[in-house]
Amino acid sequence: MRVLITGATGLIGQGIVKQCHERGIDVNYLTTSISKIEYGNNYKGFYWNPKTQDLDKQCFKGVDAIIHLAGASIAKRWTPNYKEEIISSRVTTTNLLINTLKGESHNIKQVISASAIGLYPDSLVNYYDESFKPFGKTFLSAVVQQWEQAVNEFSKLNINIAKVRIGLVLSKEGGALQEIAQPIKFGLGAAFGSGKQWQSWIHIEDLVKLFVYILEYNLVGVYNGVAPNPVTNKELVKAIAKRLNRPLFLPNIPKIFMKWLLGEMHTILFESQRVSSRKIENKGFHYNYNYLKPALKDLLGK
Repeated sequence: MRVLITGATGLIGQGIVKQCHERGIDVNYLTTSISKIEYGNNYKGFYWNPKTQDLDKQCFKGVDAIIHLAGASIAKRWTPNYKEEIISSRVTTTNLLINTLKGESHNIKQVISASAIGLYPDSLVNYYDESFKPFGKTFLSAVVQQWEQAVNEFSKLNINIAKVRIGLVLSKEGGALQEIAQPIKFGLGAAFGSGKQWQSWIHIEDLVKLFVYILEYNLVGVYNGVAPNPVTNKELVKAIAKRLNRPLFLPNIPKIFMKWLLGEMHTILFESQRVSSRKIENKGFHYNYNYLKPALKDLLGK
């Protein structure tokens, strides 16, 4: 099998590349940087530039499936221009893949696209599975809706579609866990707002495994990329502090302060989404890290 990956050099992409190679799956990848192009037997790079609609069509040669992860980071101040980039980096890249494939003969049978649980409304009481509607009304929800609608166009090319709505990814290599842990290490950790908002998290290892599982079993549909046991923000912060053996004595950080500090982006710290993993589990997928405590032990050490 050979898979084409967009966003292969990102946090999730690197893990998927590694696991694909461990399982004998060859990888083509797209990059906007010519200097990052490698060309080996099982790892081949190809240039693309979504802004100019350039794409090396050779990237599709021998490919059975696409894993589509490309998208600008949401962890950056949301100026009007950057909000446009967050949307276009997802929609434009998707459209470029689809429009290029329309005129090509190919053997691609499946696309697996990243998505996000930010689609679901903010709620302290709801428990969201993949069928839940109506969606939220926030900027992030609007981004995810446009993203998923763009991905749906692959169906017109007779390509099976799977979407993984990713939660809070915990990794030792970067991302949310390191950002939360940093102030805690200096004794400056605190929950956000009430601390009651739900955080649907997933260990990076399980998320990578989930993508590859969907690939190998050719699964179709939407799947929540979260661990089976969400926690509240307060529980998350307390568990990290305990693992790092650091005190928590500061009062919760008020919403108005984070709004002043981060602008509209502050909403991602205060939204509550308790999300179900049951659908992928019913397909036979098993998590290595069902609970937060062992996940933190693995990622933050002793």
